[in-house]
Amino acid sequence: MLQPITIRTVKSYQQDTQSESVNLIQIEDEISATFELLKVLHHYNSSNAWTLLIAPDNVPSKALLDSCSIDTSKLLVIRQKHLVNLEYVLNSALNNGNFAAVITWTDIVKNNQINNLSLNLTKNSAKLYCFTKHAKSQAIPLTQ
Repeated sequence: MLQPITIRTVKSYQQDTQSESVNLIQIEDEISATFELLKVLHHYNSSNAWTLLIAPDNVPSKALLDSCSIDTSKLLVIRQKHLVNLEYVLNSALNNGNFAAVITWTDIVKNNQINNLSLNLTKNSAKLYCFTKHAKSQAIPLTQ
């Protein structure tokens, strides 16, 4: 059964209440990516759940996160080079209920991987954020 996933282009301060959507955060460069990432992390910093960051190597340092009052004890960072099965990690994080947000980049997660995700975002409490340099709003069919 095909079920559409809504792709929304948002700024990080426009927190989404619709769990069934993938939130694209458009960035222009590394500085804007760091700024937007810090805003998303700060938003979920007060929750009791984990935040998963599937990140390229140029993510903010622990010193920067500490200086911005981000609780790194609730942040799980997995570098792109350490991933073996990205779809499994995304499915597990979004479905197990221990994560408030999952954050990644479009150069890590491709559209076809989003298409192949075997999850139903409407039943998940975790939000999925994807940083991109090329934002576009579209519906992607999801195979159940």
